Amino acid sequence: MAGTGAGVAAGAGAAPGGGRPLIVTEDPVLLDDLLRLCAAAGAEPHVRHAVPGQSGAGGVSGASDGSAGAVGWDSAPLVLVGDDAARRVRGAPRRTGVLLVGRDLDDPLVWQRAVEIGAEEVLRLPDAESLLVDRIADVVEGAGRPALAVGVIGGAGGAGASTLACALAVRAARAGERTILIDGDPLGGGMDVLLGGESAEGLRWPDFAASRGRVGAGALEESLPELHALRVLSWDRGDRVVVPPAAMRSVVAAARRRGGVVVVDLPRRVDEAVAEVLAQLDLVLMVVPGELRSVAAAGRVAAGVRMVARDVRVVVRGRCPGGLDPEAVAGLLGAPLAGEVPVEVGLPGRVAEGEPPGAQGRGALARFCDGFWQRALGPAQGVPA
Repeated sequence: MAGTGAGVAAGAGAAPGGGRPLIVTEDPVLLDDLLRLCAAAGAEPHVRHAVPGQSGAGGVSGASDGSAGAVGWDSAPLVLVGDDAARRVRGAPRRTGVLLVGRDLDDPLVWQRAVEIGAEEVLRLPDAESLLVDRIADVVEGAGRPALAVGVIGGAGGAGASTLACALAVRAARAGERTILIDGDPLGGGMDVLLGGESAEGLRWPDFAASRGRVGAGALEESLPELHALRVLSWDRGDRVVVPPAAMRSVVAAARRRGGVVVVDLPRRVDEAVAEVLAQLDLVLMVVPGELRSVAAAGRVAAGVRMVARDVRVVVRGRCPGGLDPEAVAGLLGAPLAGEVPVEVGLPGRVAEGEPPGAQGRGALARFCDGFWQRALGPAQGVPA
């Protein structure tokens, strides 16, 4: 239920005293359950027997402190009302973020009580424990709009997908976006190497292989190496570790939770773990070298990616001989054209000297990335067709 692995539990790293939910109940069994679930989400709740200001409002118990500044019905970011307390809070002002929580699955009047107090949802324990932990953790982490998640995949071997993924992340970070670059290819050379930070301190994928359930977004971000103003999750130099699909899903979801930009470098083979990543991406850019053989190979890659991904677009790298232009390449692959990236002279040598792709703002690669983000991160925060 709570995230495990590498010490990155749900809600870990939350600011003390921030995002504290309010629990209203006198049921000791239910209170124990709610306190346990709050702890799993990294939250320290306030607990009251009734709503302050209502008749019968009792003293403060549990994690509440009873001070004048203690959170109340109006100010709490989330209110968990025990089914036993529903009658006592009927006169409280209507507000969002109220959940009615109980244990009786067969009570036919529970929905009536939920309407009376203006509850958004009715949650029954233990069935809804995971859902409730997620709701509480969202409050702790201040969850807002999720990050724009972009995957990059090569249509053929040596297409330059990792180079483009790295450049996209570098340019997004330089534009002031919160940026996380995720290396999804265990057989690649390592995105930290491409960024010149293979020895940088921080966690790598093997540290998250045992993660289950919800991973704390703040703790994840703080645990990763920071290179060129972005965070990067890559592989270590040891034997390849297979990351289970559930861990992939949890980590990518955590990376997206705080907004900004997430860029994922994808392997060409779509297995179950990669499918979990693809399902969370807003857009996949498939890099296709400008040659007919690569276009043929890209057709097979595109077929596998389209089985999961919502939006796949083509980036043509270099010009095809024989008059095949980028629009024709995209047409052959049955996908929209995202643009063309000319081959940048001198880029391999600069990367070998420690300069990451996209670092030179006047280069062709950087210009492509800047144009892409200007379109993708416009006022509507969506990727244009």
